[in-house]
Amino acid sequence: GRSLSQLSHAGFTVPTGFLVTTAAYRAHIVAHDLQGRIVELATNPEILDGVLSFEAASAAIVALFEATSLSEALIDEIAGAYDGLQGGPPLAVRSSANAEDLPGLSFAGQHSSFLNVIGGDAIAAAVKDCWASLWTAQAMAYRHENDVDHAAVAMGVVVQQMVHSDVSGIMFT
Repeated sequence: GRSLSQLSHAGFTVPTGFLVTTAAYRAHIVAHDLQGRIVELATNPEILDGVLSFEAASAAIVALFEATSLSEALIDEIAGAYDGLQGGPPLAVRSSANAEDLPGLSFAGQHSSFLNVIGGDAIAAAVKDCWASLWTAQAMAYRHENDVDHAAVAMGVVVQQMVHSDVSGIMFT
C-alpha cells in the first residue's frame, strides 16, 4: 500500500482506490479483544508427526475473525470511499501486511486478495477476510521460521479499481 502511494505521488499512473490502514486493523483487534488470543494461538503450534503445524491455530484465528463485525464507522468509511469512485467499478481488495517484503523476506502469495468486488458491503467483507489471511498456516509458519514477531504484524488493505489488462504480474527489485 505504501509503495503504491509513493508511486502515485511520484506521478506514475496507479489505479484509483483507497487504503484501509493497519490502524483500522489494530482498532478492530482491540475492539474485539483479539490480540492475546491470536498471539497465544500463533505462538503455540501443534506438533504433528514431529513437524510444527499451524493449521489448527489458523482455523481458530479465522473463526475469531468470522465471529466479529467491522465497526459501523469503518463500514461507513468504506462505503463512502466506494461511492466516491465514479460508476461503482469492480475493485481488487488486496492484502498489504506491514511485515510483507522485508529485506530478505517475501510473503508473496501468502495473504488473500479478492478480485471484481462490487459494493460497500462486499468490500467490507473482503477487508475482514484479508485481515484474517494474515493468520494463514503458511504465513504463520513463514514468520515462525524467520523470527518475525506474530505480535508485531498488522494488515492494511489496498482497494483499487480493476484494470483490464492483456498481461499482469509482480516485479521484485
